[in-house]
Amino acid sequence: MAATVSAASLQINDDALTVCSISFLAEMLANVLHEGLGHAATALLTGAQSGVLTTVAWSSDFESKLVEAGGTLANLAAALVFWIALRSALSATVRWRFFLLISLAFNLLAGTGYFFFSGVTNFGDWALVIAGLHPHWLWRSLLVVGGIASYYSAVFIVGTGLVRYVGVPRNDLRRLRNLTFLPYFSAVLLLCAAGLLNPIGIQLMWQSALPGAAGAHSGLLWLMYYIPKGTVPERSSDGIDRNYTWIIVAVTLSLVFIFVLGRGITLHR
Repeated sequence: MAATVSAASLQINDDALTVCSISFLAEMLANVLHEGLGHAATALLTGAQSGVLTTVAWSSDFESKLVEAGGTLANLAAALVFWIALRSALSATVRWRFFLLISLAFNLLAGTGYFFFSGVTNFGDWALVIAGLHPHWLWRSLLVVGGIASYYSAVFIVGTGLVRYVGVPRNDLRRLRNLTFLPYFSAVLLLCAAGLLNPIGIQLMWQSALPGAAGAHSGLLWLMYYIPKGTVPERSSDGIDRNYTWIIVAVTLSLVFIFVLGRGITLHR
């Protein structure tokens, strides 16, 4: 009987176009939370008169450690909200549960990954947060160690959630791979496309957009191998079928994200 159930689960398919569309929406939301809410809104509320918001950075004359930390803190706070929502989504469709899961993943991996990135490279938000703190090598070391520990925990949480709450069996590597690889490459493509148009400089494409997508979300490529044994689905494991509502909304918002926010918008207090 167990073999029959296992074989049946392997026949479940997920529509790639819908998975990519859901991933686009989740990545845009995570990006706007980081740059828009975490950096821009914090700056405007604490002293900035105006600034330029793009998909890769918030730029203004006003700087503070709170503003620099705000992007990561916004992502981590959002991850907590998505985790609670995912656990509570008892009757939601598999598409909505996957959206909550991949939103959790993008926010949590970006938030925890930033600690390690800034610690290693001495660049980015948290490098500015610890600037001027002594001994500097100790603070960088804490970022690296804390980043590794928190990122591994994030991978554990996302992988566990994918099995328990989206309903993908731990031994179904084909589905696990599809539901992690497709979001990963969707995020990289989207952020790079928007990053190319930013008005601040093409270097931010390599310094921010690409590391933020390819680096921070890389846990999606290997989390399937670190899902704890004994983790079983607690929800239905129906496949994600094609849904044109998700696709149309994703395409429409992606165009705005790339060609409007990607080029930059000026915000005033």
